[in-house]
Amino acid sequence: MIELEGLPELVDPVLIAAFEGWNDAGEASSGVIAHLENAWEAQPLAALDPEDYYDFQVTRPIVELGDGLTRSIIWPTTRLSYARPPGSERDVVLLRGIEPNMRWRSFCDEIVGLAHELGIELSVMLGALLNDSPHTRPVPIIGAASDEGLAREINLELSRYEGPTGIVGVLQHALGQAGLKSVSLWASVPHYVAQPPNPKATLALLRRVEDLLDIPMPVGELEEEARAWEHGVDELASQDSEVAEYVKELEERKDAADLPEASGDAIAAEFERYLRRRNGNTDS
Repeated sequence: MIELEGLPELVDPVLIAAFEGWNDAGEASSGVIAHLENAWEAQPLAALDPEDYYDFQVTRPIVELGDGLTRSIIWPTTRLSYARPPGSERDVVLLRGIEPNMRWRSFCDEIVGLAHELGIELSVMLGALLNDSPHTRPVPIIGAASDEGLAREINLELSRYEGPTGIVGVLQHALGQAGLKSVSLWASVPHYVAQPPNPKATLALLRRVEDLLDIPMPVGELEEEARAWEHGVDELASQDSEVAEYVKELEERKDAADLPEASGDAIAAEFERYLRRRNGNTDS
């Protein structure tokens, strides 16, 4: 671990984490962390030594030009920052990185150790996957929790996925094994429009995190960007009759599956979210 600053004393901190790569369709999950870093003016906290976890022939460093054409090297790694969100009485630690190429267990051990050192007891892992969800409907969010009791407590729709996993799943497991509560939230990104960015999926994840943590989340321009993204995909789909027909089929399938969920509880939950956001004035 390379410490960028001395470790501060944080108040009831929670960790929100996302990784670029396999876990990040449409850059939806890493987009949440980038958005919060900017909105909250997060302060650098620590970074992992890239020599330990990255194959630089697979995940290459990047050259950047500064003033006077001076060159600097940005190494692929995982960085942590922290902030006190306006209107919140607790601190948030933000983790954004690239899925490591090797030594995943040691990688997770470092993060778990830092979580213990900072007093973090709850972690929210973010991911995004390609799915056959239509771009015109609300973004489905599924998840997993470190235990079933926590899942029931936060009313989380659990994933039944079995198969290969990424660093999000491995780190969540490591946190749970260490006795820390951990939740993962996954946004479904339409596979026919997989190219990043996907602000609609980023916004959906951000709002689900807000509901989970009861911390006001700044939306900024994400709502406008999400509408523009959906409109742009609408135009592209309208230019190809086969794509348009496929989207219509996905819409019908999605609407039929979601019909039982259009309950009074769902409407009430959405209204509560609206009131919380209006009273908190989080768009500023």
